[in-house]
Amino acid sequence: MTLAKRVMEQLEDWPDLSAGPASCGAGRALRSLHGEIVHFHSGRDVDLHLTAHAIQRFHDDLQASTAVRLIPGSRWVTIHVDCRADVDLLLSLVSVALKAHQSEPTADGTLPVECNFRRVTVVSRDRAEAC
Repeated sequence: MTLAKRVMEQLEDWPDLSAGPASCGAGRALRSLHGEIVHFHSGRDVDLHLTAHAIQRFHDDLQASTAVRLIPGSRWVTIHVDCRADVDLLLSLVSVALKAHQSEPTADGTLPVECNFRRVTVVSRDRAEAC
């Protein structure tokens, strides 16, 4: 079982999240009352929906991470899950996303449909360097 699959199973136990198909058509999603929070596209690639404020607040840290890919203008960040440190990062960011969406819900309660799937290329990292 892949790390991302294990994380998804762990997150499915969180009371604020429920599983279903991703709106982009690729993989599974976990959603809160405010909309989709995370998409699991493959065994390693995960898209996480943050608010613009959350991305701005953590921008430098997100950009410095070898696991994270940012696309200008997107409220989704792509996380490549290769090791336990990436799992810990993803779990922390899901918590940030849930809190951010509770305090900054969109006007109609929905999230943008377009995540970063097909818009980002994730290059594998050397495990010795990355984790």
